[in-house]
Amino acid sequence: MGRWQPNARGRLEQAALDLYGERGYEQTTVAEVAKRAGLTERSFFRHFADKREVLFSGADELRESLVSTVARAPDSAAPLEAVGAGLEAAGAFLGEQRGREFARKRQRIIAANAELQERELIKLASWAAALADALRSRGVADPVASLTGEVAMGVFRNAFERWVDESNRRGLPELIRDSFDQLRELASSDRSQSRTSSSVGSA
Repeated sequence: MGRWQPNARGRLEQAALDLYGERGYEQTTVAEVAKRAGLTERSFFRHFADKREVLFSGADELRESLVSTVARAPDSAAPLEAVGAGLEAAGAFLGEQRGREFARKRQRIIAANAELQERELIKLASWAAALADALRSRGVADPVASLTGEVAMGVFRNAFERWVDESNRRGLPELIRDSFDQLRELASSDRSQSRTSSSVGSA
């Protein structure tokens, strides 16, 4: 695949992912991760604050990618279009840098641990807040900016869960676009039904 170079950080990430999957996150120590990677505990702590952060490295870079892409969107872009472009860019980055198999293993580890699930929710909330701030900088007022950030994270989670499904072969950016399309279709359908109900009620 060629995604990871044999550097210390990459070796530690791979070792942690393997051990968390084999033994469980709570049962694995930093010393064991470092040993599996052929490194020392000191080397581990040069790259990660603790064993939890191995699973969340790169989150800040992805958030910045989201924000910068929204900021560069054309002035004519609607809020959902701007954040959609940001999510697609982040999805492409995630797929290229980590790959689907890494994401699948990581997701299984997080799903098995309440502490990690909480950390994942905090990460997504920070992304939603960052997107809302980026929209406000574009002149989008609340509550639209905040609501769009929250909706965007819902779209991302939906697309991500489909991406890591064993039966899926589609790329993450494509699934993000598809999820946004489904959201627009749902909104359009709701408006149509609302107009129909209003017409019937006034007849």
